[in-house]
Amino acid sequence: MRVIIYTGKGGVGKTSAAAATARMAARMGYRTMVMSTDAAHSLSDSLETNLSGHIQTVDENLDAIEIDVIEEMETRWKEIEMYVTDLLRAQGQESLSAKELAVLPGMELMSALFYLWDFEQNERYDVVIMDTAPTAETLRLLSFPDVSRWYIDKLYTLVRRMMSMARNTVGRMVDVPMPTDGFLTSMQNISERMISVRTLIQDPDRTTIRLVVNPERMVINETKRAYTYMCLYGMTVECLVLNRLIPEEECSGYFKTKIEEQERYVKMIHEAFDPMTILNSYQMPTELVGPERLDDLADMLFDGDDPTQIYSRESPMKFWAEEGANVMSLVLPFSEKGEVELYNKEGDSLIVQVGNHRRNITLPLSLARADMLGAELKDGRLQIRFEKGDTDV
Repeated sequence: MRVIIYTGKGGVGKTSAAAATARMAARMGYRTMVMSTDAAHSLSDSLETNLSGHIQTVDENLDAIEIDVIEEMETRWKEIEMYVTDLLRAQGQESLSAKELAVLPGMELMSALFYLWDFEQNERYDVVIMDTAPTAETLRLLSFPDVSRWYIDKLYTLVRRMMSMARNTVGRMVDVPMPTDGFLTSMQNISERMISVRTLIQDPDRTTIRLVVNPERMVINETKRAYTYMCLYGMTVECLVLNRLIPEEECSGYFKTKIEEQERYVKMIHEAFDPMTILNSYQMPTELVGPERLDDLADMLFDGDDPTQIYSRESPMKFWAEEGANVMSLVLPFSEKGEVELYNKEGDSLIVQVGNHRRNITLPLSLARADMLGAELKDGRLQIRFEKGDTDV
């Protein structure tokens, strides 16, 4: 199953690009799913179809869904929803408020990732295209497997040990519901599935990021930061979608100054991102909604080529052995030395922080037991050297 994730700054055209790609993939015969993970869903408007939290067929070979976290809590997370609701009611919350508050932070992200797990297990689709929220939320989505699994693994063991005692002591003395075995089983399933999802989304042969950018300074700067953070989380950014270009034939009158500015910013984009593949699309004279307009956009972007092709498989993380050391290399484009922090290993993990974003990287066994010799940020790569043991990476 091929997974393509479209992301970028809010308003750059992610939804249109995702919908156009999905329609073209379906026309080429791929069993296609397009999924919106943005709470402010606009995929329905783009496709001119009423979508919901249930999978529905919108065209031949094309299904679509807009993640509805309330729907997910009432179905996929029933045991968790029931326990949290009962707990809040015991504290005096009214039934309706308790049900709404039972939607825990991160549940919409987890639901989106679990759909990927379901699709992979059932082999239902050839390609899944994700229309995501603006960059910050997408980073939360992509980091969620590592973060959630760490917390759940730690909490699950602790809670499981406490429950046998609590049911016989605290549970008999105070009116507080104890977690059921079903609740604990759900938590364990989450942890196990997160491992599978992490493997899927960090495989450059299966999952890649397409960053959508407009020729505007603020958008370009955020796109550069997003590229850095995607690499930090081990994601392969395969190409750039340069959207809403003004055609050169409009280079007169009202648009003359705008097009001159656009030329400067397009040059800036190429200087920053070359040799990455850049797909161009132009500002349309009418609103970009509905099948016909989306198909026009797909023709501009892909010019008849397969929209599911992988433009780059270069993983941002590499390992190799050299004389006297094993090396882990992580691509961190557009980063400066003062922005990058490296924390000592915690067990088999290494913590790398860039700006406000932090990643806990699980090291291979050959490095987990080795001492760190040093690190260097050079030409957009963070290279960390470890003492060489009995085995090479």
